[in-house]
Amino acid sequence: MHAVILAGGFGKRLRPLTDDRPKPLIEVAGKPIIEWQILHFKRYGISSFIFLTGYKWDVLAEWVSKNEKRLKISAYFSIEEEPLGTGGALKKVKEILGEQNEFIVTNGDVVTNLDFSKMDVKESVATIALVPLKSPYGIVETKDGLITSFREKPVLENYMINAGVYMMSPKIFDLLPDRGDVEKATFPKLAEAGQLKGAKFKDVYWRSIDTLKDIEEASSELPQVIPS
Repeated sequence: MHAVILAGGFGKRLRPLTDDRPKPLIEVAGKPIIEWQILHFKRYGISSFIFLTGYKWDVLAEWVSKNEKRLKISAYFSIEEEPLGTGGALKKVKEILGEQNEFIVTNGDVVTNLDFSKMDVKESVATIALVPLKSPYGIVETKDGLITSFREKPVLENYMINAGVYMMSPKIFDLLPDRGDVEKATFPKLAEAGQLKGAKFKDVYWRSIDTLKDIEEASSELPQVIPS
């Protein structure tokens, strides 16, 4: 099975760290985000990676070429000369992925230990991994107008969000735009047709690395949840 990593974004919110490298190469706990992703994929026997790149693609390609043998992976690159969106970028690699087997897609800024074996595309075209929403704010609980307790940034178990990890069937290629995001152009159509599943994961680690605070917090968390 191939793992496709969407690594073409500019990472503007993490500047100046992304001035000289793409976001997946930002280090967290001493390793680039992309290495944490590779380590977790390999736990499920996945060692073939396709990197969909754009911004600073040459820096990413250099890192992969230097570490490909150490990590025991095979790597392919698809380079966007201009932004195509996640849907357009995926459509470009149809020939590499083939028309027989499902494949996994993940955003290049996501670190997680969710169990990929619990995702499938039986009777669907794609499955989205869903994780509970962690409130960015503390919650204040009240009763009869009085404050009873404070909950610091709780996980809201009843509200699930898109984890940025997808299992896809090759059938998806018939629905991908030449330019545009799969999340906006394709997933709503699949949902309307009853061809989009959601796999819920509640007791997992998941974080999108978007800010300096995310880097700081994930640096203390990742070594405990993803074995090196």
